[in-house]
Amino acid sequence: MDFRLSEREELLRKSIAEFAQREVAPLVEEMEKTGEFPRPLIKKMGDIGLLGLVTSPQYGGNGMGFLARAIAIEEISKVSAAVGIALQVHHMACWPIETWGTEEQKKKYLPRLAKGETLGVCSITEPSGGSDVFGMQTTAREEGDYWVINGRKCFATNSHVSDIMVIVARTGEDAKGRPAFSAFIVESSFEGFSLGREENKMGFRGAFSGELVFQDCKVPKENLLGKVGEGLKIALATVNRVGRPGMASIGVGLCYASLEEAAKFARERVLYGKPISNLQAIQFLLADIYALAEAARLLNYRANWMMDQGLPCDTEMTLAKYVATENAFQCARMACDIHGGYSCILEYPVQRYLRDAWVSIPSGGTSQVAKVVLGRHAVKNF
Repeated sequence: MDFRLSEREELLRKSIAEFAQREVAPLVEEMEKTGEFPRPLIKKMGDIGLLGLVTSPQYGGNGMGFLARAIAIEEISKVSAAVGIALQVHHMACWPIETWGTEEQKKKYLPRLAKGETLGVCSITEPSGGSDVFGMQTTAREEGDYWVINGRKCFATNSHVSDIMVIVARTGEDAKGRPAFSAFIVESSFEGFSLGREENKMGFRGAFSGELVFQDCKVPKENLLGKVGEGLKIALATVNRVGRPGMASIGVGLCYASLEEAAKFARERVLYGKPISNLQAIQFLLADIYALAEAARLLNYRANWMMDQGLPCDTEMTLAKYVATENAFQCARMACDIHGGYSCILEYPVQRYLRDAWVSIPSGGTSQVAKVVLGRHAVKNF
């Protein structure tokens, strides 16, 4: 086993870290205040290849793959987890289009997404709940040359900065009488589509989360993604193989951001004439943060490496997401402990890491859902 990253991957880490400090860091304060995504950043991310990491070169991407994506999202999320989740959900729109889309769909949409003309949306969750997929209320019916969609999606990341969305709707019943679902590519310009409320979140501030509203929304038949009835398969695969490792990468970034800020503060904060980094209690907290961060990173890199190798990895992706987001919250909490009263001051970023880490836990599948998946795997295989 070789745990070393390639020269290309190390160069990617360095270049993305520099980009994050140069282009993203100056925007964070305003994003925290307004909750709005800085639109000029979309084109800049497209220009350096961030938006096309999992898109093949023939469709405008660079095709660097999922381990490269994990590294990039991690480095971005050290500076802004809000930009990290915007990026990861964007990839959740790109991947299913390339995986299940027709050649015409790929040529029409993927170059636009890779170049940064817009950010992508992949939306499944509805007001009735995200985990209860079979409770989905949004419907689509065939009518002439169109699918007519009615319903509402919520908590859609990138909602208010996207022109291209992948959504899933109920299209009848299968042979066993169970709800059947299909996936569609929806453009914001389609008749009957509108934006609903914009959520005011405690974390991931600066990443839009809002409602997508469909009122007799007319979607051309050629915008069906995959086949009729494949929507659930497309949705679950996208969440498992793109959404969960994306959230894991955000969690890893938050772990290391917490570690760096806590270590820096401990060296600079002086009590009783000495830096508090000399105190064993502080060193123990730093050791715990370091251990949790390393564990999360290794699990995430393994899962994404398996994806790049074409190996079955749904369980590994779930494990990485569960551990990384839970660890991120613990790391941020201990970093706040080290900061003491200063953790309550908005100028210190550890309070933002704590809020972002908290919001990352239910995103892309709750920890409880992850435990169900992992528990069933354990019963079957051990």
